Amino acid sequence: MSRPAALIVDDEPDILELLDITLARMDIDAYKAVDLAQARTLLTQQTFDLCLTDMRLPDGNGIDLVKLISKNHPQLPVAVITAHGNMESAIQALKAGAFDFASKPIDLQMLRQLVRSALKLDHRQVATGPGDSQPGTQLLGTSKAIGRIRAMTLRLARSQAPVYISGESGTGKELAARLIHEQGPRADSEFTAVNCGAIPQELMESEFFGHAKGSFTGAVAEKQGLFQQAEGGTLFLDEVADLPFQMQVKLLRAIQEKKVRPVGMQKEEPVDVRIISATHKNLAEMVTRGEFRQDLFYRINVIELHIPPLRERREDIPLLAEYMLENIGRQNGLEKTAIEKQALESLSRYGFPGNVRELENILERALTLSDGNLIRLEDIQLPESGAEILPTEQAMPLESYLEQMEREAIIRALEESRWNRTAAAKKLGISFRQLRYRLEKLGID
Repeated sequence: MSRPAALIVDDEPDILELLDITLARMDIDAYKAVDLAQARTLLTQQTFDLCLTDMRLPDGNGIDLVKLISKNHPQLPVAVITAHGNMESAIQALKAGAFDFASKPIDLQMLRQLVRSALKLDHRQVATGPGDSQPGTQLLGTSKAIGRIRAMTLRLARSQAPVYISGESGTGKELAARLIHEQGPRADSEFTAVNCGAIPQELMESEFFGHAKGSFTGAVAEKQGLFQQAEGGTLFLDEVADLPFQMQVKLLRAIQEKKVRPVGMQKEEPVDVRIISATHKNLAEMVTRGEFRQDLFYRINVIELHIPPLRERREDIPLLAEYMLENIGRQNGLEKTAIEKQALESLSRYGFPGNVRELENILERALTLSDGNLIRLEDIQLPESGAEILPTEQAMPLESYLEQMEREAIIRALEESRWNRTAAAKKLGISFRQLRYRLEKLGID
């Protein structure tokens, strides 16, 4: 098996020698260039597996080389070396298509990790269609919108740039984040997801960065934070807009320096984590109102991926419904499930303010209350308006609202049958197995 080849571009002899020695110890052949002209020539003469380039070159800058490689050699990962603290240049390079960046003075441990990640990419095959992605996480649908998202996630998977996923609640933002992770060089490491709005503010720093034993009351043992748990992998920050200002500052430093300091510790620890964030809120508007730090916004929003609402891709509803019914039926012990044409047409006309998550909830409820394993039009219970979900003055999340309705119907049937489950199931028109499943899910004892 031939050794990997790397193109290194820098006009400083000491840096070239350091990179050459480091790569040689990793069994990688290094080809040196001192400026853009030499780099262009070598790119026409040799096939490379990796490119490392300084940002400042005698006849241009590293971004020019990044753009050239992105255009003519799209499967070649290129990383830029920036001056210490010059995050603006690093972000420009990532936006231009750079795989990653390293700061001077070069941290050899982090450089070696960067090189290993780049070499994990498959430079020979690029998936382009819905059937070409890796097995596991899937974005189902045949719409043009889903096709664009698939292509975009594949491109993003070949980069280490921070990604910001925008879109309404229930559109599948975490699913897209997982797909980016699974198609990239970090697929063998952890995908760690955290809801930023679900962590108590007083525990947030400890949850993110870890803590030392005895660092505060209740810290009876040393604990790893989310950054350490995601080492080598991806950290998905869901509902990042809910982070308090103080934590935004600490998160910004961790992302920029690629280091964290556990609570109660004096030294910072290096971390190799890719950040993907998401929220259903408008972060740009929050920045304008002073509710979210502008510097953190630009740092996590290097590349934005927008997930469209389900109402903008209605042609995907039949395929999504078929997939969801199969899963729901399996959970209920039903071998085969189906939905009548009229019921499917009704779903296709609905606005789905709760998006894909709402579709799954509606189907789950319909199948539970249906006669057997076939969903008919009368089993589909939709709000009168796709935009107005609740008839009450005080709104609540759609999922909670539907669960409440279902809970009331089941409890009413149980009370009327004196809590005889077999009789209650008969009243509801469902099997005993289905009723037992619903009781367990809703926590009804």
